[in-house]
Amino acid sequence: MNEQKDFVGYEYKEITAPTDRISLYIDCYENFGWQPDENMPAVNGMHHTTLLMKRDRKIVNKMELTRLQHHFEACAKEIETLEKSKTSVASIWALIVGIIGTAFMAGSTFAVTHEPPLILLCILLAVPGLIGWALPYFLYRHLVVKQTKKIQPMIEAKQDEIYDICEKGHSLL
Repeated sequence: MNEQKDFVGYEYKEITAPTDRISLYIDCYENFGWQPDENMPAVNGMHHTTLLMKRDRKIVNKMELTRLQHHFEACAKEIETLEKSKTSVASIWALIVGIIGTAFMAGSTFAVTHEPPLILLCILLAVPGLIGWALPYFLYRHLVVKQTKKIQPMIEAKQDEIYDICEKGHSLL
């Protein structure tokens, strides 16, 4: 027996998401009527994955689903930005301290190569230089922990907002 399928016209969307969150994106997009296109496999990049989604062009409540989808995308982008901000401030401060340490070490080197060598000045400049080279690692770790504690509630609030949006989208399907 040969069953004939009804014609379905699809619209397609390419999404790029962080690789560690791709399951979340797929699950959320399904609540707006999208499904992964089995004809096109996901393309994995270094930190992001790109995949092709499709949905029926004649889906009911398309306008409202699209509005909710845009709201979801904005929330997801905010979460990505918040995640990046956990390390960006810490990186900047660690780099600044490291550069200052390098400047002290350069001064120490110039002091020892001076004719006659200024050994006392060399030692006085080398100590903060070495501290400036060792401190950035610990400073970075401390600032990341501090920033994570500050930002995590905001990320969780955005995730709750995403779940509410997806629930509304699912109820419209």
